[in-house]
Amino acid sequence: MDGILVINKPTDMTSHDVVNIARRKLKTKKIGHTGILDPNATGVLLLLVGKATKILPFLEDTDKEYIATLALGKKTLSDDIWGEVLEEKPITPIEDFSSLLQKFQGTITQTPPLVSSIKVNGKKLYEYARANEPVEIPTRQVDIYEIECLDASALKFRVHCGSGTYVRSLCVDIAAASNNLGCMSSLVRTKVGRFDINQATNLDDLHPESMKLYPIKELLNHLQMVEYEPIEEIYHGKKIKLDTTEKRVCITHDGNCIAIYKRLDNGLYGSERGLW
Repeated sequence: MDGILVINKPTDMTSHDVVNIARRKLKTKKIGHTGILDPNATGVLLLLVGKATKILPFLEDTDKEYIATLALGKKTLSDDIWGEVLEEKPITPIEDFSSLLQKFQGTITQTPPLVSSIKVNGKKLYEYARANEPVEIPTRQVDIYEIECLDASALKFRVHCGSGTYVRSLCVDIAAASNNLGCMSSLVRTKVGRFDINQATNLDDLHPESMKLYPIKELLNHLQMVEYEPIEEIYHGKKIKLDTTEKRVCITHDGNCIAIYKRLDNGLYGSERGLW
């Protein structure tokens, strides 16, 4: 039982809650997630099962897609409707929501939410928030590949973005651009890389006999795949010669990922992680 499990995370549940439930249902402790989804958000959460947990350090930042709604008139501590209200302001109606959204397509500068796991001076931002300690939040550049209006009356939109984008912050900035205070009122993650919500399994429907596991290779396609013989050398952790200049490669056998090897020098590669 090894591979990638695509889960449709329900609301009011942390990503680690999902891992714990999956561990109980599948009767294995070898399960981890590839990236946190906020407790109040729903949608695609990728779980690594069995041998797949070994690939976590080698995963590439991947793009994501969300459907979100924006609430106007309030500024909150967490930049969503579930946080403490810090300020309120009368709403200025948005006349053309679609055009407003287009201003945010491209590379933009964001200030992440105070209630987040980003570290500043070795301490997570949400720890500063809990202790009511002041902190300067560093801005970051993020990529918005696509953004479109789905329902102007509900201020509902879809966004396809790069890794590290906070949709909560995006909602705050969209509101500010319309001379409003605002925060996120709902969030569904519909896609992570090539995996979309149509492939996701509901937790209630998760059973070992019927679940769909995707091969490890699906999350390692940023690495060069090298089919190698004799494969025994890989299992014994031997250094090997390869005709490539890549810093890191994935060694395969019969199409299956066997190990991660890194370049040493002069075409020589050494084992970094066995995947068996």
